[in-house]
Amino acid sequence: MTIDFETLRGALADVVAIPVTPFAEDGSVDTVAHRALLRRLLDGGVRTLTPNGNTGEFYALTPEERRSLTEATVEEAGDRAVILVGVGHDVPTAVEAARHARAAGAHMLMVHQPVHPYVSESGWVDYHRAIAEAVPELGVVPYIRNPLLTGARLAELGAACPNVVGVKYAVPDASRFAGFARDAGLDRFVWVAGLAEPYAPSYFASGATGFTSGLVNVSPALSLEMLHALRAGDYPTAMKVWERIRRFEELRAANGSADNVTVVKEALASLGLCRRDIRPPSRELPESERAEVAAIAAGWPL
Repeated sequence: MTIDFETLRGALADVVAIPVTPFAEDGSVDTVAHRALLRRLLDGGVRTLTPNGNTGEFYALTPEERRSLTEATVEEAGDRAVILVGVGHDVPTAVEAARHARAAGAHMLMVHQPVHPYVSESGWVDYHRAIAEAVPELGVVPYIRNPLLTGARLAELGAACPNVVGVKYAVPDASRFAGFARDAGLDRFVWVAGLAEPYAPSYFASGATGFTSGLVNVSPALSLEMLHALRAGDYPTAMKVWERIRRFEELRAANGSADNVTVVKEALASLGLCRRDIRPPSRELPESERAEVAAIAAGWPL
């Protein structure tokens, strides 16, 4: 489907789901389970999907697997969702993935943070500009995790690339986010709380209008309940959802988020929706911790 940039902006002001990538017993991507999980998200009311995000184990996937996941997500979603494809690594690899996403029928790109020991602010602009200019028809969403990056640099990127329509902001500091968004242009970009439900209420109070979610794989209803409450300015209801998901998200965030994806897959495995298998450098959840995750998932609306 043909979508203009304003429609893309609307798709970011929503629950931006990051689907998991289920694996088969032989270690390959389980395409049947993957498609079933996508349909579950779509049937649950999710309208923005991000294949090849961090919850999808982007950095543990091969280029061929990432392309296959992009194609499957576009095909499964049809006209029911906007597709925001994760791309990254070196510039040629990211540009190649961006062009593949365009050819596959995706609508937007989420550009993963540059993985490099020496990232300058001007180099950050150059990196994103090279990708955005390669696919001017697609919306582009930088994924910002660097607390040293200034809003002025994002404003510079936005001035050069009109297709940079939104920002996934994932610095765990609501005050810094508020200042960054205003320095970059609060109304120029759609601000997505990139640290998901735990940070969504505080980031919405400062100007975010959407949030990413890995938890949505387990319970789309809970994520959407929080979104609807935040849209209405009903923070007490939003915080009731926050309280229900708190322990689950604490388990994901423990030890530097070592089990961020692991806990989501464990919950899905407890519901019989996919295997718990996960690729290094992540790990499966120890047997002693699985019952708690299963109990949490069993108590949520499914």
